[in-house]
Amino acid sequence: MRICVVGAGAIGGLLAAKLAQAGETVSVIARGPHLQAIRAGGLRLIEENGESLVAKVAATDRIAEAGPQDLVILGMKAHQVAAVVRDLPALYDESTVVMTAQNGIPWWYFMKQSGPHAGQRLASVDPGGVVADSLAIDRVIGSVVYPAAEIARPGTIQHIEGNRFSIAEIDGADTARIRAVSEALRKAGFKAPVVSDIRAEIWTKLWGNLSFNPISALTHATLVDICHFPLTRQLAASMMGEAQAIGEKLGIKFRVPLEKRIAGAEAVGAHKTSMLQDIETGRAIELTALVGSVIELGRITSTATPHIDAVYACASLLSQTLQQAKGRLRVEAV
Repeated sequence: MRICVVGAGAIGGLLAAKLAQAGETVSVIARGPHLQAIRAGGLRLIEENGESLVAKVAATDRIAEAGPQDLVILGMKAHQVAAVVRDLPALYDESTVVMTAQNGIPWWYFMKQSGPHAGQRLASVDPGGVVADSLAIDRVIGSVVYPAAEIARPGTIQHIEGNRFSIAEIDGADTARIRAVSEALRKAGFKAPVVSDIRAEIWTKLWGNLSFNPISALTHATLVDICHFPLTRQLAASMMGEAQAIGEKLGIKFRVPLEKRIAGAEAVGAHKTSMLQDIETGRAIELTALVGSVIELGRITSTATPHIDAVYACASLLSQTLQQAKGRLRVEAV
């Protein structure tokens, strides 16, 4: 299978390295020192057990150079998709599939869905409808990303834990193409179940991300620290309760009790969330997809979100402050 990973950062790089190692023909779209390192020495992956591999991938910063693909994986963060979506047709042939691999509520959430909100666009995750207008929904399949990874240094991805990518057609159909993508991911060493209700899985993961990510960015605490400190544990629970009320109004059944979901985050241990990593390195944070989108859904469903609103306001100001200063923020020993 010809596969192009657009955005070969932490998760995109993890996918690219393992798919290439499994024998797929993989191209990556990257930039800066990361691109230079991949071109010079291949894409290195440090596995959970400490072993490392170097995958040979074609690397470029120009989407048009990659050529037609069978599968395009959008590996960047949600706020970065609009910047590349108009260039994606250079990767298409007649049957090219595009897999979204972003955290949070996706831009396609209400597409290919019945009910009172069918076809409604979400301004929070797709301002101006750029993505929806530029990316044909019939090409799109969705995924829920469970692994944790980070860029250890340019050209090197550190796989921290997890290997599941739940995937699905947007309308839940069981198709030959979704089975083919599942098989390619399975051969690469991932768990890649084809699920019939991907929106429920989106909410299960988002439930933790919308709370733990911004709290960690504001407090510089790891998951276990947030869960062990009574006040932040309760804050996370309050945010998750508000989100659950929204999800249930949209027909989502939460199969895991709220406290069990918090316990799952606690069990991950002293892990810095992706949002905290971004704050520490000066990268833009994916706050809108993880939190702002939930606030928008709260308004759509007439659900109050006072705890989510307050955390979103503080995290948004922090993000703006760092971007204006072109700075980063981290805790260092004195």
